[in-house]
Amino acid sequence: MSTEYDTTETLDVKGQSCPMPVVKTKQAIDDLAVGDVLEVLATDSGSMSDIEGWAAGTEGVDLLEQVEEGDLYVHYVEKTA
Repeated sequence: MSTEYDTTETLDVKGQSCPMPVVKTKQAIDDLAVGDVLEVLATDSGSMSDIEGWAAGTEGVDLLEQVEEGDLYVHYVEKTA
């Protein structure tokens, strides 16, 4: 991974396809405190654009980084409000 974040929780949605990575990410973020960072592990390549679009259109979250490691897509999402 290119950057290390102090992740509060890791969400494993490997093997799940659209829309589940986004749905599960939203559910997990809702349970976190402001300033917490969620690491999302996905195998659906569509999660790259799906989570990016969701974060851009959602107040209170910030997409910190997305990393593609072969067939694994890692997303870092911070709860900001």
